[in-house]
Amino acid sequence: MSADRLFTPFTYKNLTLKNRIVMAPMTRAKSPDGVPTQEVVDYYSRRAASEVGLILSEGTVIERPASKNLKDIPNFYGEAALREWKKVIDEVHRQGGKMAPQIWHVGDSRMSENYPAEPMESPSKMTLADIEATIAAFAASAKSAKDLGFDALEIHGAHGYLIDQFFWDVTNTRKDEYGGKTLNARTKFAADVIKAMRAAVGDDFTIILRLSQWKGQDYTAKMALTPAEMEGWLLPLKEAGVDIFHCSQRRFWEPEFEGSDLNFAGWAKKITGQPTITVGSVGLKGDFLSAFKGEGSQKDDLSELLRRLDREDFDLVAVGRALLSDHQWVKKIKEGKTGELADFSAASMQVLY
Repeated sequence: MSADRLFTPFTYKNLTLKNRIVMAPMTRAKSPDGVPTQEVVDYYSRRAASEVGLILSEGTVIERPASKNLKDIPNFYGEAALREWKKVIDEVHRQGGKMAPQIWHVGDSRMSENYPAEPMESPSKMTLADIEATIAAFAASAKSAKDLGFDALEIHGAHGYLIDQFFWDVTNTRKDEYGGKTLNARTKFAADVIKAMRAAVGDDFTIILRLSQWKGQDYTAKMALTPAEMEGWLLPLKEAGVDIFHCSQRRFWEPEFEGSDLNFAGWAKKITGQPTITVGSVGLKGDFLSAFKGEGSQKDDLSELLRRLDREDFDLVAVGRALLSDHQWVKKIKEGKTGELADFSAASMQVLY
């Protein structure tokens, strides 16, 4: 099957991409005390020069207590960090690329007993003043993204981090307006964050929202059990200002609901009418969990991905681990050099190349 469809342009509002391939956000934790280095600049510019359509940065955190759970996750606030992010986006543009920062708060997801030292924020612990300040911090980072010259921004609302913790009834037991018995009711925090970020960047700047059913705390979790529940989840977020939904799955080919082969991104597009990004083991046979166990993954063909893209189930395709092992992955696909593609090596997660 021809890969030509992957290399058609995509335009939405202010965002014009030369192809449909997105670099997925992947935590690298290589920014000492939150400040990116020249190594980070080179890492992203290398992918831009290799024709990635849109680069999504690793998660970058807002200015809130314990907003990150590893000290070298990059900040997206403060003069020192923003000065270095300006170097990143300028170099990505010089290489002909487009880029969006992923803006993040990890919530109550400690990875070490020793870090962070301060208490972590979670839906059950946050006061209304905490919530208000957190929303303002998301908006401030959004404004910085636009001011620095980024082409779009992505909000991290997936994988069991703070925004997702408000969605999930397991972690959100609040009894006020930021809680609720239904998934629809529990969208209020995310919607308020999105509205504030939209106000900070204006109507024409593209806002992407990454969502998932699965959680870092529970890989089998599923919040929306039916299309109707998914509608109650996604439509308030669209109304709040989301332009593109980035729908995270462990394996993109798995159907979301019985009776249809549509995946998460396919259902999100059908429900909202908005463009969507699919992701999940694109180009590889094993899902990302194997990487955390130190295992590699063999390359895989793209026939099923292309079948779904040709059917217009989704608009963009995010590639993660395959782009870590082989920064020229996009060029090789474009030139039909699939025999030269590298298998994924878990060692590539430990270095910036």
